[in-house]
Amino acid sequence: MSLSEIKASVDDRMKKSIEALVTSLSKIRTGRATPGILDHVSVEYYGSDVPLSQVANITVADARTLSVQVWEKHMAPIVDKAIRDSDLGLNPILMGENIRVPMPALTEERRRDLTRLVRAEGEDSKVAVRNLRRDANESSKRLLKDKEISEDEDRRFQDDIQRLTDKFVAEIDKLIAEKEAEVMTV
Repeated sequence: MSLSEIKASVDDRMKKSIEALVTSLSKIRTGRATPGILDHVSVEYYGSDVPLSQVANITVADARTLSVQVWEKHMAPIVDKAIRDSDLGLNPILMGENIRVPMPALTEERRRDLTRLVRAEGEDSKVAVRNLRRDANESSKRLLKDKEISEDEDRRFQDDIQRLTDKFVAEIDKLIAEKEAEVMTV
């Protein structure tokens, strides 16, 4: 494997770490209603668990309310129960085929807990990015040891990987700061 292939692989994997962070941050509830909050809720549908989005349409009714419209009438109570049983602390209201999901206001203490959770998710992503940097540097050292590259090439490569790592860590910090601001906004 050449240095350019290693760098391209590391860049791609670091981007996937950012995507994973964005996905996990979208599941953290803020005071506002967003359909992404219900993304990880699963519903039993004819014997198998499927994501809620495959059996219902989720829309934002207003700033603090989600509207879930099931496509099959008999699924409404099952969807209602799935939302109730999720770890989100939501209390849906069943209205025929429609389910209204009001978002309760967050207390100051809960906001601080969510901020800690956001920071923990960010730290996990930073660790993943740093591990990718370490793996790339080890691959470079192996190539140097096998005399496939020079010491200068190894040094330049490590500098490139460090710049790439710094770029992704800065992006993670930006995402964390945005989510913290969103959580702390009353």
